[in-house]
Amino acid sequence: MLHTDLTPGRTVIIEGRSCLFFSGFSYLGLHQHPDFKAVLTAGIEQYGTLFPSSRAGNVRLSLFAEAEHSLSTLLQQQAAVVFSSGYMAAQAAVHYAATRGELCYAPGAHPSLWHHTPQLPDISYHEWTDATISKVNSAPDNTYVIVADAVNPLTSTINSFDWLRQLERRTLVLIDDSHGIGILGPQGQGIIHFLPGTDHLHYLITASMAKAFSLEAGVVAGNAADIAALKRSSFFTGSTPMMPANAYAWLHAQPLIQQLRRQLQQNIAFFLHLTADTPVHNPHALPIFVLPQNESQPPLAAYLAERDVIISSFPYPFPHSSPVNRAIISALHVQKDMITLQHFLSEVGFR
Repeated sequence: MLHTDLTPGRTVIIEGRSCLFFSGFSYLGLHQHPDFKAVLTAGIEQYGTLFPSSRAGNVRLSLFAEAEHSLSTLLQQQAAVVFSSGYMAAQAAVHYAATRGELCYAPGAHPSLWHHTPQLPDISYHEWTDATISKVNSAPDNTYVIVADAVNPLTSTINSFDWLRQLERRTLVLIDDSHGIGILGPQGQGIIHFLPGTDHLHYLITASMAKAFSLEAGVVAGNAADIAALKRSSFFTGSTPMMPANAYAWLHAQPLIQQLRRQLQQNIAFFLHLTADTPVHNPHALPIFVLPQNESQPPLAAYLAERDVIISSFPYPFPHSSPVNRAIISALHVQKDMITLQHFLSEVGFR
């Protein structure tokens, strides 16, 4: 267990040592970018640190509606609603989805999407899709709601949804795109860029805005009727709104966000080049590089930490499981950081 007294950026201070930081998320590195911090500070100066009322109250802040319109446009949906966190957004979405049909969970669905404690399928994603197609097509319209993640950040994979074209019944599809929004698609619109459009499907997209955009907030986007229903739910009316300064920063930092998306893409391409023909796993050019542990070598995370390089490493899916080692590339990294990481990886067989 490592401790720090400062928020990491491209580096982190551990026991007085400056270490390269390839862990966490904040893929665009906005949380430590001076221009973004200046925009957020301007938002605090104008709006303070919170909006002291329910969004269902009789005095409402127009800034939230502006942010929701911007997000619905990005996510190519009719409407959107923002919450104080990604978890709150996902819980609001799945509790609403449970009123629209029986929840049909994909294997490994993130806990933020759990309605109570579901029994997740203990089969492969491919086996699950085959079974789900048969199940949905053998029932009336709107019997089931499909619940899945867009991206698996532990395996650095984008889940395929082409199989949805085979559904013949009207179906709501709820997808958590926390690790896709801001990353996937030409404009950072996320998984919606890859989802099939058919007369039988409509989507409800939920996402944390922290993973890419460094904002403590969550969003749900979908059909106008679904979003209107969410705005009548207790998750919306009974919760504290997102910090207004975060909404302000979202609206005013778009040029910087696009600039850092381009930088992130360049960094991913560079590290993919450095790790080509090695055991490093990243099939979909995500900012997440999986580093298999060579059992004949010392524990990788400890080996790198001794050389002032910190990666993500923790047991999964159980506390007694082997650690999942990953290097997270952000827009903050420079080429010498990635060259240093690859140099040490090559010393332990990643070559």
